[in-house]
Amino acid sequence: MKFVLVAGLAGVIALSVAVALAYRDLPDFDAMKRSPNGQPVEIRGDDGTVLASFGPGYGEWLSYAEIPAPMKNAMIAVEDRRFWYHPGIDPIGIARSFAVNTLRGNKAQGASTITQQLARNLFLTASKDYTRKLREVVLALAIERKYAKDVILELYLNRVYFGGGAYGIDAASRKFYGHSARRLSLEEAAIIAGLVKAPSRFAPSADAEAARKRAATVIAVMVEQGGISAEEATAADPRLVQFAPQARTAGVRYFTDWVLTELENFTDEAGEPLLVETTLNAQMQRMAEAAIRAEAPGGAQGALVALARDGGVKAMVGGTDYVRSNYNRAIVARRQPGSAFKFFVYAAALESGVTLEDIYEDKPISIGGWSPKNNNGQFAGPVSVRQAFAQSVNTVAVQLAEQVGFDTVAEMARRFGITTPVSRQPAMALGASDVTLFEMTNAFATVASGGLEHTTFAITRITTGTGRVLYNRSEGETRQVVAPVVAAQMTQLMQAAVEQGTARAAQIGRPLAGKTGTTSSNKDGWFIGFSSGITTGVWMGRDDAKAVRGLAGGRAPARAFAQFMARAVGGTPPEALVTDITEEGFGPEPDAQSYGITVDEAPPMEGEEPLPDEAPRLDDDWLDKALNEPPQSQPQSQSQSQPQR
Repeated sequence: MKFVLVAGLAGVIALSVAVALAYRDLPDFDAMKRSPNGQPVEIRGDDGTVLASFGPGYGEWLSYAEIPAPMKNAMIAVEDRRFWYHPGIDPIGIARSFAVNTLRGNKAQGASTITQQLARNLFLTASKDYTRKLREVVLALAIERKYAKDVILELYLNRVYFGGGAYGIDAASRKFYGHSARRLSLEEAAIIAGLVKAPSRFAPSADAEAARKRAATVIAVMVEQGGISAEEATAADPRLVQFAPQARTAGVRYFTDWVLTELENFTDEAGEPLLVETTLNAQMQRMAEAAIRAEAPGGAQGALVALARDGGVKAMVGGTDYVRSNYNRAIVARRQPGSAFKFFVYAAALESGVTLEDIYEDKPISIGGWSPKNNNGQFAGPVSVRQAFAQSVNTVAVQLAEQVGFDTVAEMARRFGITTPVSRQPAMALGASDVTLFEMTNAFATVASGGLEHTTFAITRITTGTGRVLYNRSEGETRQVVAPVVAAQMTQLMQAAVEQGTARAAQIGRPLAGKTGTTSSNKDGWFIGFSSGITTGVWMGRDDAKAVRGLAGGRAPARAFAQFMARAVGGTPPEALVTDITEEGFGPEPDAQSYGITVDEAPPMEGEEPLPDEAPRLDDDWLDKALNEPPQSQPQSQSQSQPQR
């Protein structure tokens, strides 16, 4: 006990000394007003074209008296309810945060005061280590000793970041409402106050409805904290707030936002302006945006990723309208791939020794009581592996997956870079697992490179405003995923799909290989393919996963692919696809081990379950659940409750 008391006393003394030193070194009020926020960043394409510039934007400085009371009350209510009483840190808030986070097992609730946030914004970096947090506490205590509460709040409201490059309430007010912050209404102030926790998520320019809903929460908290009366809250209606028109930001922002999140992996420079050079081709990007806009069905979203043969991202479209929604469906969204997942089924089958001309019968089959059907509800009888892939025959895909083992197919998907949970149940052969467009496109690009995976990348070089080089990309890592003979055979299959099968709408008048995918009830449409050194993936569907009438991978997605690729590779000489495996001396049986490919059984990832020795009965209800379909209220054909081609 004595030791604890001594240690505690020593800690208090050390903290007091640190606060005193920080107090001595704090700049005066005028200097803090001039202190810049944010870091200018310029992102350029592969030809030096400026894709986007980011940096601080400021409005007029408002004194404490000029700031509307609703703005001050709203910010205190949601960010620091005990602002007027604590010494810079909030012991009650810290204790509550600790209890909540311990109970939930994660960082569900923070405890930073307005003063701590001000200290962090003005003097510290955004790193989350304990050293930075300790410095933040010391600075907050020193600031509270040196400045009055109203001065601290004035500094905070004129410096905090509200999204869209706007620092301070006046910049935010002018950006979102088109007028000075002196005129902020209660509803407008509540919207701005709600932005601090997640500027990109709640920004009116990104999601006006989310901003209004967040404002309603802020108003409710203001009533609870006594900042406004219940009558004032009742009279306030965030739904009536009118937002200023926003510039129609080019779709390249999906890419540049992603690049900004990747920056911290390459440099910790937080002060100097940065120049970031990337792989994106501005001309291809415009082509990609035009293709998605032209072909995405009404009410549906679309996404596109184009990769060069070295893994560089040449174009990225994360949605049809960045201003309305900055959610990047190319990188983040997880959707069922439908028959596009057969890519992994056939790769596993070919590696196991199946040949393109082997014959399988397209016939009714049953696995544990589940009977998959084809899109047309018919059976073609004996078909070759090549024909089955080209026509996206469901029954043959399931037979192949069962033959090589569902675990083997899942492990093949893992080898190709799929990181999302992969089902080990029979319906997985038809695309019952969620994947991302980015990872699927990279998998197809690996086949285009003869089974050699190139690490995908976007940033090639980072320098400071003074020319100091912070990062310069060297040769990327590669990994042999499947033997070249398997890649060549897969290319033959995908070429057949384009020339004779479900992907004919994707043809561009030059050698092309690809695969379609359509999920249950036309909720998702995919096309992924490659030609002349470029691999492109396209996805279309609704964010709420509702059906899109007429959506199929061989229709709108394939057309968007063709529109983009015809222009993207149009100025280059056509390249033959690598499908002839005899010249390299490969035998009919691929030998993965000889290429250094690891094929040991991989353990299921989080969210996966290994296939049991005796598979359970797979009835319609089970399949509906596996494919995220609601239970059917009346009998429905099997062909309507599973991924189609």
